[in-house]
Amino acid sequence: MSILQVSTSSLSSSTLLSISPRKSLSSPKSCRIVRCSVEGTTVTERKVSATSEPLLLRAVKGEVVDRPPVWLMRQAGRYMKSYQTLCEKYPSFRDRSENADLVVEISLQPWKVFKPDGVILFSDILTPLSGMNIPFDIVKGKGPIIFNPPQSAADVDQVREFIPEESVPYVGEALKRLRNEVNNEAAVLGFVGAPFTLSSYVIEGGSSKNFTQIKRLAFSQPKVLHALLQKFTTSMITYIRYQADSGAQAVQIFDSWATELSPVDFEEFSLPYLKQIVEAVKQTHPNLPLILYASGSGGLLERLARTGVDVVSLDWTVDMAEGRDRLGRDIAVQGNVDPGVLFGSKEFITSRIHDTVKKAGRDKHILNLGHGIKVGTPEENVAHFFEVAQGIRY
Repeated sequence: MSILQVSTSSLSSSTLLSISPRKSLSSPKSCRIVRCSVEGTTVTERKVSATSEPLLLRAVKGEVVDRPPVWLMRQAGRYMKSYQTLCEKYPSFRDRSENADLVVEISLQPWKVFKPDGVILFSDILTPLSGMNIPFDIVKGKGPIIFNPPQSAADVDQVREFIPEESVPYVGEALKRLRNEVNNEAAVLGFVGAPFTLSSYVIEGGSSKNFTQIKRLAFSQPKVLHALLQKFTTSMITYIRYQADSGAQAVQIFDSWATELSPVDFEEFSLPYLKQIVEAVKQTHPNLPLILYASGSGGLLERLARTGVDVVSLDWTVDMAEGRDRLGRDIAVQGNVDPGVLFGSKEFITSRIHDTVKKAGRDKHILNLGHGIKVGTPEENVAHFFEVAQGIRY
């Protein structure tokens, strides 16, 4: 439905309707001007077609937008009743995330209900592991389990380079179908794990609290860890390109565990590999926005910006205004409402949204949580979050 509505009863027999193409600042042939002559008065109406560039991409570029784009990490997940119902039929996470039909269905569940400005692929950062000769599983109640954690140079030599077309063709198929379904009304987002975070899962054998094993390897056999980090770096460059070629319009890199490193160790074991990924991807896909997220990143913000990514996603422990000051205005930011806020009253949720948007300012901001939606979050509160966010006008 167009913004302007004219009652047909008010149109005279001499009414003239002319349509002329006009280029948009963000996307050629993306809008047109409709002029209606009604009883001697000309009314001009701007109509945006489905080929317009999504709001999220325009915001990242720094174009003038009327509100911040919004999507939520883990927006497709266990808080939704529709997802819970599907899980009863397909109890294995890998069954759900490695089937193109199910990936598309799950990715679109929040889109159909909330209409976020980003539709992210339903998958996992560990999905490439099997294709790299690293057997794993994701077990309900336990999380990821790596069956044979590499411990030596010989073990790392057995890790293969990732070829997504062969190992995860369902990812490419799902992204193509998501682009067709969403039809540029929102940006389709892909994602990958960062080399240090992937290495942490693999070396630790799964999730960890103390990261003893990978730090032991880093500080006693750094060459072995660097060899593994390089294999993940090369593979993630390939994977990001594959996702982009399949339909992803932006890709988020999760370096969730990099913040377990001290600044000096981050600069050795994470930063160089993130920079390598960004530089390589930008050579082949210069216009693909890259988003970097690392939880608990307050001590590393300036270093995250040095990776060269387009967007730094802030977690909720960083004040948005302070984060913007530290990062500078040339880089876009994402976030950063505390996921726990969604357990509060609707009035409280509203106030936190407005506080975050005010501190972020008008330019280059994607509204999101500072982490993924928590299990048990009331679905109606998520709906309220989107309703408030989409009603904001600068």
